[in-house]
Amino acid sequence: MKFTLDDTGGGNVIQGYAEGQVTINGVIYQHSLILTPGRVIEDWQPDDFSELGVADFTLLAELQPEIVILGTGAVHRFPHPSLSQPLMQQRIGLETMQTAAACRTYNILMGEGRNVAAALFMI
Repeated sequence: MKFTLDDTGGGNVIQGYAEGQVTINGVIYQHSLILTPGRVIEDWQPDDFSELGVADFTLLAELQPEIVILGTGAVHRFPHPSLSQPLMQQRIGLETMQTAAACRTYNILMGEGRNVAAALFMI
């Protein structure tokens, strides 16, 4: 699905997503990544939701967003609460949803000027 955002504020915008890819600012990514309004972290290691670990949430916490959106792929899944402790300790919100919904939600929050991070697994 392709979509546009009227006011990006100069941040990273998800322009589209499809099976196995996400397009950000005209660049197609085909692997798991972390996205913030100011940064794309391409070398995020888990390739699949089942590989998530505490270290992945520690990295997200180090980015100091107010909220993390976790796009879990084609299926909505929830990480074990023990994995997200680094976020809870810093009072950073965590929302999980399918990656398609995570892409849309990220764009809305980023467009509002929110300090958001999206951790996305490919659909």
